[in-house]
Amino acid sequence: MAYSLWKARFWDQSLVESVIPFLRIDDFKKDFNSKVDEMLQEHELHKKIVKALKILEFNEEQFYKNIKLINDIRKAMLRNYCK
Repeated sequence: MAYSLWKARFWDQSLVESVIPFLRIDDFKKDFNSKVDEMLQEHELHKKIVKALKILEFNEEQFYKNIKLINDIRKAMLRNYCK
């Protein structure tokens, strides 16, 4: 649940400092406990959303791997052409 909240940028408004932002432990505990209680009321929905997020992250990783492969092929083709 903490991961879900972090990815949703739940604590961004509670970050302090401008150079190295951090979250005070008391703010974390207070916000986390209240939000978890709220999220547990809709646990099945939360599980579905987390599963969907994992699938999206996997697809995103595959997308970036494919982009890297396309760039590698492009470089190889240009090297062969310029020989």
